[in-house]
Parts: sequence; structure tokens; C-alpha cells
Amino acid sequence: MRIRAAVVPAASVAAVALLLAAPESQAAAGRAGPARCAERVLTVRAGAVPAHATVVRMSVTNRGARVCLVDRVPTVTFGDLDGAALPVPAGGTGGYRLAAGGTAYAAVRTIGDPADPEARRTDSLTVAASAAHWGRSFTAARLGTGKKIPVWEPVTTWWQRTAAAADRGIGLS
Repeated sequence: MRIRAAVVPAASVAAVALLLAAPESQAAAGRAGPARCAERVLTVRAGAVPAHATVVRMSVTNRGARVCLVDRVPTVTFGDLDGAALPVPAGGTGGYRLAAGGTAYAAVRTIGDPADPEARRTDSLTVAASAAHWGRSFTAARLGTGKKIPVWEPVTTWWQRTAAAADRGIGLS
């Protein structure tokens, strides 16, 4: 009897663990969260912060009729350079709920010290609200960073509710 009593709770615990680990697609109806945002319903904008040409402020607006999810951190890449800006704080996986008609803001610091001898220069920057999206590219001239965008160890904030919150996340204001 003791063996069976020990086996039944273990089986119950295993069944509960499997149910909790089930993907959202297998969750009961009515519990599923919002869907991922389709790229076609998003408008992405970007521009250098006046007096801080190494900081670019970005926004994403949901032009759709429903709440949807973008990645918690924008994907920011630089021309033909490898890699993307790293999130600050670290651990930026997950989703960000974007209301219908809502806008979220983020900022990226492209370089800490423009005189750094290791700095790279590129013609463009691409911002995507989700890693699965192509994103929108902006030339250095369009951003207002000059002829080139200086890049070295770039960092980006998570999406925020206000531009001021994004600025604080990157160390401005």
C-alpha cells in the first residue's frame, strides 16, 4: 500500500506539470492572450535625439483594431554590420502588449564614445518590433545622425509607454 500511495501522488504531480507546460495553443478557449502583431498593422518610426546624435528614439504604433504583442525589446540592427543592439536591462525576452491605436517607445545608444578607435560606421539602422519582422530601415541622414551612424557596443531599451521613460532607460534626462 505504501508504494501505491507514493506512486499516485507522483503521477498526479507529473500530470499537473505537463498541463502547466502545455503551449498556449493548447490552452482552454478564452485563456489565450493576444496574438502576435502582424507587421502590416505596425508603423515604426525612428530619429536621433536632438543634442544626442548617438541616441536614436524609436516608436511603434499598432494601427490594427485589436490588442497584439510585439517583442519586449525592439530588434535594432546596423547596416551591413553583424549583430544587434543588446537590451538594457538584460533579459528582454517576452512580449509587450500594444493596444489598438497604441504606441510604444524605445531608445538605442549606438555608441558610448564616438571617438572610440574601435567604432564602426554604417549608412543605416533597421528597427523591427519583433525579431520575426523585416523591420524598417532608416538612413543616417533621415535619422539626423550625420553622414554615418557610429556604432560600438550598442544598447537598446525595452518598449516603454512614453518617450520619457525610454530616455530614462538609456540614461538621458
